[in-house]
Amino acid sequence: MKIAVTYDGGKIFQHFGHTEKFKIYEINEGEIVKMEVVDTKGNGHGALATFLSEEGVEVVICGGIGGGAKTALSEAGIKLFGGVKGSADNAVIAFLTNKLEYDPDVACSHHGEGHSCSDHDCHSH
Repeated sequence: MKIAVTYDGGKIFQHFGHTEKFKIYEINEGEIVKMEVVDTKGNGHGALATFLSEEGVEVVICGGIGGGAKTALSEAGIKLFGGVKGSADNAVIAFLTNKLEYDPDVACSHHGEGHSCSDHDCHSH
């Protein structure tokens, strides 16, 4: 199994559609056997689902994510665990031990009134 985490300097990047990197973890028998940081090559939002699918990813852990990207991941057969903060490595370990705290209803609707990217550290639009 492969798990991808939106990634920025060791932490979970908080805006799926604007992530520039994923840390991809290869899992075998419940253990991490390989890790690599991959560049999204300029892909964003829904296009990231295709990118991840081509990488063989089955699970995504991220912070905020919009509806279109959630739908694209679902259509690609990729399971989503959103609303997660903190260390990417710790999140994957928590996932593997069934202790990951996530929000099944996570949403990022940044075109609404009063939104500020600094609210969730997406860094830029």
